Amino acid sequence: MTTQLEKAQSLAALYAAPAIVRLVNVWDVVSTRAVAAMPESRAIATAGHSIAASYGYADGEIPLDLTLGMVSRIVEATELPVTADLDDGYADPGETVRRVIQVGVVGANVEDRLRPLAESVARVEAVIRAGEQEGVPFVLNARTDAFVRAGDRPLAESIADAIERGRAYLDAGASLVFVPGILNADVTRELVAGIGERKVSVIGLPGALTAAEYEALGVARISYGPLPQRVSLNALYDLATDLYADGSVPRTLRPLN
Repeated sequence: MTTQLEKAQSLAALYAAPAIVRLVNVWDVVSTRAVAAMPESRAIATAGHSIAASYGYADGEIPLDLTLGMVSRIVEATELPVTADLDDGYADPGETVRRVIQVGVVGANVEDRLRPLAESVARVEAVIRAGEQEGVPFVLNARTDAFVRAGDRPLAESIADAIERGRAYLDAGASLVFVPGILNADVTRELVAGIGERKVSVIGLPGALTAAEYEALGVARISYGPLPQRVSLNALYDLATDLYADGSVPRTLRPLN
């Protein structure tokens, strides 16, 4: 079996490689098994929004113990490295990361929620320190909400803020800087130039660039957040619509583990 140290090293190497890392986010054991069974999958990323929704919580409001319980089951369901969405790290991000490391997680997203920069940097440092204390080179994808919490401020200010925060988080030990939002080519180019080649992480959403386009611009990672769960629920809705109509059952289904 692959050790936790080896999984952490593998995830870090994926982020540093020339090809963009594509992560199809999961939210429970069955979605993990489905994604992990694909030969293209090299790591597993959880979606905090989707895990919260599966328990009936709004995004960012799920109790930590519920998140930890599901993440632990996801880790047990795959031999691939698991990176977890930990919202903002909760009250004590260092302690939160210590706990997820103990269930086998090797990386995470942690949001800054546009806290003051010094406070945000201290929280990144706490995450990295927790990994060091646990003997795991924890792979942090430090998220800045410079775009999604920008309000009506000018775009140029959001770009500058993301770059300043991103550089500070990398200096504090983060591996990547996650800048969620629908980023066009010009904005992405500025972010990569300011934060660093192969140091920016993005989210795939309707209206965003493709993974290949982001890769050509020097982006390291693309994940899809709640999109996979939403697509799955749309498929469920379509099936239910058919079943309530003429009752037709699909003739073929792809086998899943």
